[in-house]
Amino acid sequence: MTHDLRKLLIIEHDPGIETQLRSCFEDYEVLAAEDRQSAINQLRRHEPPVVMLDLGLQPEQDGVDEGFATLRQILILVPYTKVIVVTVDQDQGNAAKAVGLGAYDFCQRPADVDTLRLIVERAYQMHDLEAENRRLLECTSGSPLDGVIATSEAMLRVCAMVEKVAPTNATTLLHGESGTGKELLAQALHALSPRSKQPFIAINCAAIPENLLESELFGFEKGAFTGAVKQTPGKIEAADGGTLFLDEIGDMPMSLQAKLLRFLQERTLERLGGRAEIAVDTRVVCATNQNLDEAIHVGRFREDLFYRISEITIEIPPVRDREGDRNVIARYLLNKYAKQHMRMLSGFTAKAQDAIDLYHWPGNVREMENRIKGAVIMADGKFVTVEDLGLSAPEEPLDTNLRSVRQKSDSRAIRDALARTGGNISRAAELLGVTRPTLYDLLEKYDIEPESVSGKIA
Repeated sequence: MTHDLRKLLIIEHDPGIETQLRSCFEDYEVLAAEDRQSAINQLRRHEPPVVMLDLGLQPEQDGVDEGFATLRQILILVPYTKVIVVTVDQDQGNAAKAVGLGAYDFCQRPADVDTLRLIVERAYQMHDLEAENRRLLECTSGSPLDGVIATSEAMLRVCAMVEKVAPTNATTLLHGESGTGKELLAQALHALSPRSKQPFIAINCAAIPENLLESELFGFEKGAFTGAVKQTPGKIEAADGGTLFLDEIGDMPMSLQAKLLRFLQERTLERLGGRAEIAVDTRVVCATNQNLDEAIHVGRFREDLFYRISEITIEIPPVRDREGDRNVIARYLLNKYAKQHMRMLSGFTAKAQDAIDLYHWPGNVREMENRIKGAVIMADGKFVTVEDLGLSAPEEPLDTNLRSVRQKSDSRAIRDALARTGGNISRAAELLGVTRPTLYDLLEKYDIEPESVSGKIA
């Protein structure tokens, strides 16, 4: 039945200690190694998720160089394995050094059995969580929405809208803050459409001077202006049969908005200096980070054009509102740039993960990408730290214990229901979807006094 058990590799040169450790982990498939070479053989054969490594390996009597060499080789060979180093009592320096090199945790000998089992169990949980994140990323990268990372409800709704709208010819407006991935979603709209084999042409309306934007979009005839030495089709014609993406549409000059509106209505255009009407079949997708209602109000954007470009509007949430996405995106970017820069990095420290989750991310994914790219280059150990990211460590670690989170959530819901009903127990129970006796039990469990919430007792 050992194939059903979780594998644990114990690297220990003392047979007596190895036997003791085996007895502590009878519900695991315990693998044993007494030196570096036998440990590497076991790793290659079994790839255990968790390794317990004694730093004081032979042939050294009192040193730890062989233990550190083994640790480094393990992390190179199987970077996702969680290594727990075992040190002698009071050896804080080597324990800290091991964690800095990439060890998951450490324990000191003699170790309490319950503490040791808890450390190992946590290592397995972390290994499984990271494996699931990698699996989700692999699924994401193989999906039609390639490169769009969505685990939060908000982004899953966006992806569902993209999949529903993509097969149509509806002119679509993507609205969201800078750095939220509007062009990526525009590409997804194109890739999921019947036009996917045809060109996807993008133009940034804010990046091109006003006097050049018209010729870039609509093209020009030979002699239309100084320097027009040959007939040149514009971006709209280049997108014939495919998709035209107009990024930062809110920055389009008023003089061009009328001409774009006419094209959207008639689906024909005239090049600069030309008279012939040219029919173009292209799907138009626009994007902006501006409030177009406000722009219409102050006269910077045409209301009739707004209605033309927003047959379907997709609101893209900022990263700070995408619960559950931040650390998944960060891990994806870490893997991407670690591979690009040939760095063997195992992940983020716990404080770095908390900082990523709590930071406001005003620059959204683009800011996260820049910070992680720099952190990959600057990281000294196997894990990216808060300092590498240039973020501030949170004063208290995030509470990710399910029981604790559930208790806080229940308590908050009960207090809110009592406040809404003025302390009426029957109505509060109805709001919460529980019976009156159950609510009384919960009030006692969470030590909540109804009058402290509502000022009166039902």
